Amino acid sequence: MRVRKMTWSVALAASLAVPAALATPAAARPPAAACDPTRTEPEYRGDVPAPADVLGFDLGERPVSAAQSDRYLETVAARSDRVVSGTLATSARGRPLKYAIVGEPELVTRSGLAKTRRDARLLRDPRTPGRLAERLTRTGVPILWVSGNVHGDEPSGTDAALRVLRDLGDRTDCAAERILGNALVVILPSQNPDGRELGTRENAYGFDMNRDWFARTQPETDGKLSMLNRYPPVLYIDAHEMGGTSYFFPPNADPIYHETPEQAIGWINAIYGASMAAEFEARGIDFFNRDVYDLFYQGYGDSVPTSAFHAAGMTFEKGGESPYPERVTEQYLTQWVTLSAAARDRHRLLTEWREMAVEAQEQGEAGRLEPNQVYNPGNEVVRPVPDREVRHYFLRDDDRAKHDEVRSIVRKLQRMGVEVKQLVRPLTIPDYKEYGRPVGKTTLPKGTYWISMAQPEKHWIQAMLNEDSYTPFPYFYDVTAWSLPLLANVAGGSSGAELRPRARPVRPVPAERPGHEGRAPEIGVLRLSETSSSARQSTGWLRHRLDRDWRLPFTLLHPSDVASGGLDGVDVLLVPDGPAAAAHDALGEPGRAALREWTRGGGRYVGWQGGTRLAARLGLTTATLTEPASDIPGTLFRATVDEESPLAKGVGGTVWNFTSYDAVMRASSGVAVRYPAAGSPGWFVSGYQLGGEELGGTAAVVDQPVGAGRSVLFAAEPNFRAFTDGTAGLLYNAILGPDPERPARPRAAAAAEASRSAAALPAYESPIRISVRAGDAGAAESVLRSVGATWDERRDGDAVRYVIDDPRGLPVDHHPFARRLPSLIAEAGIVPLAVTLPS
Repeated sequence: MRVRKMTWSVALAASLAVPAALATPAAARPPAAACDPTRTEPEYRGDVPAPADVLGFDLGERPVSAAQSDRYLETVAARSDRVVSGTLATSARGRPLKYAIVGEPELVTRSGLAKTRRDARLLRDPRTPGRLAERLTRTGVPILWVSGNVHGDEPSGTDAALRVLRDLGDRTDCAAERILGNALVVILPSQNPDGRELGTRENAYGFDMNRDWFARTQPETDGKLSMLNRYPPVLYIDAHEMGGTSYFFPPNADPIYHETPEQAIGWINAIYGASMAAEFEARGIDFFNRDVYDLFYQGYGDSVPTSAFHAAGMTFEKGGESPYPERVTEQYLTQWVTLSAAARDRHRLLTEWREMAVEAQEQGEAGRLEPNQVYNPGNEVVRPVPDREVRHYFLRDDDRAKHDEVRSIVRKLQRMGVEVKQLVRPLTIPDYKEYGRPVGKTTLPKGTYWISMAQPEKHWIQAMLNEDSYTPFPYFYDVTAWSLPLLANVAGGSSGAELRPRARPVRPVPAERPGHEGRAPEIGVLRLSETSSSARQSTGWLRHRLDRDWRLPFTLLHPSDVASGGLDGVDVLLVPDGPAAAAHDALGEPGRAALREWTRGGGRYVGWQGGTRLAARLGLTTATLTEPASDIPGTLFRATVDEESPLAKGVGGTVWNFTSYDAVMRASSGVAVRYPAAGSPGWFVSGYQLGGEELGGTAAVVDQPVGAGRSVLFAAEPNFRAFTDGTAGLLYNAILGPDPERPARPRAAAAAEASRSAAALPAYESPIRISVRAGDAGAAESVLRSVGATWDERRDGDAVRYVIDDPRGLPVDHHPFARRLPSLIAEAGIVPLAVTLPS
């Protein structure tokens, strides 16, 4: 974060004033042992009414509604001089995301909050003089965040956060005073009010918002990150629920992203994890750690605060099968213990917070990437970070068709405090590493965006602009590739040379204007299932893209609508992912006949994943589909686009295709996007893959005539979480673009073979996948039998792959045994090739 329009003398004068709450040096205050944070008897002023007086019941008796949460938060803010409140965003359904800021009365005034924000900016800026920085570590206050309910059906974190708010707003005992005297606390009880009211994990658009942090597609996430940039955290608590009755808190499982600051991991493990473990052991409460929940994918509510803000970002998970009062009590306990530990170690935290910013910039100046490590005993790094210096990233802006995508990346970087500059003259680079290409000499044109790694945001820059995530350990709780340039399919690269380019700072880039070009066709969206999680999410991601980005009206259809004239007047039918076999049955023969007749009569069928399988079963393509024999847990593959295809407009000759255990598609005609031959110069993979060479030469997208109509089919999700903007361009063209010229007509026999291949595919909804070496197969099967699993098995050379399906579509944290598998596999002495859990 840069401090602008302020001289150092002014900054120094503004920051030497010490809040009354901190006027007494830390060494002169009572030692921590004199005040037990959890066993001190609470004493209340009585200014803030008890929850029962406002809500009619105590917090923890039953879940509060979103409106009740807001009402109690605003009541506390109105009655306590320690609390101010606000709204950081509005949900898709118009509900506010209310927050409260709690601190000593003089700290929560307008001037007090401004000073806290200014002090945080100065501490995070390596240019701040040492004397001033040292003074701020002694007199400043860390900003601590408590948030809950990012998953709408995990409610207890909200009630616990409200209990913390009430206690900090009204208690006068030493335990509360210690937190108030040593911190500013931001409380966000519910991150997902729509999901809370709907009783769904996702928000109203079907987004798991604990996967949306770097992409910021949802208003709830975007507003939260804007607020975090104003009040940068030293601690971020994200309270969840899971299956069972136990409690999880860090240390985390491997893998952990290589650019995660070591000091922050030290805080998470040695300060907070140790404090909570001691408390739970003393109380005899069941808990576990170092299992299931990783700190790798840069889209979580723990990983992003850690890598972007150098905070201790932590996921807490309480078993949802416990009685509700117990769930709220244990959530409250972890929140209170963690806040108390931060207050106890205030000076250490601020000192090391400052050190992380300085060290990050020094690493960037030296071009040094953090190495891969494993943190749990017995694990070994399977893929080291390359020993290559990276001092600079570049984003080319000489393709007019990609101008908006490039500026969107620049805007995302700027909004996280990253300084971006633009070359004012061409720059020759001796060691330019274009994404997915060998190192070579090149000259970048004037106007290219330059992002220096010599910034305190170095860890975040690497996380967002990386060529590869370099997965250190083959355990996957979520995706393994998320590079912004690759997702957007824009040109760029990196360099380790010591360059001094002529460049100018880029002014803040405004948000893009939503909309589309040309006349909008009549669009139908066929949702394949009302109960499937894959259908709910894929359809939701599509609705969001159509509503918010492209402003394309559509009619939502269900299988039952098709036979009764639902396709009348529809020009383009979009069929997202979902259970194809169930949809095929739900359509019935009248619906299947109507869909075939509509397509052959001139309709444009655009499908992906389950929608592609349905099209194949209906005879609307000659492309054959087979179950993958590889491990590809959310990975980006470079693919070649047929530039004669109408799908190529604005996309170009290559695109980065995101795939995750998707069916392998083969076609002899109508291939619009194809994977290069494995091992060829065009072959490149970002993220983890084992056996991905089976995709070499196969189709990623086919575009074929069907009578007078057309089917455009994607093997994988082109709009994954609404952040795969590159392949979303293909989808945009499939909706709005023209038909291909003189397409070859498919043979009936080939269509029949495609139908048979699709019908033979297994109908997995939310599977667990485990791959081991053949020598470990017996031990792996013993583990699976011990938890009562049933599985499909496939052997390929020395690899044995097990697929354990859960027809309920449960994520791993609510699955009856998924979270136990990693530790059971380790205890059995198995070194897995891959363990992929449903997310």
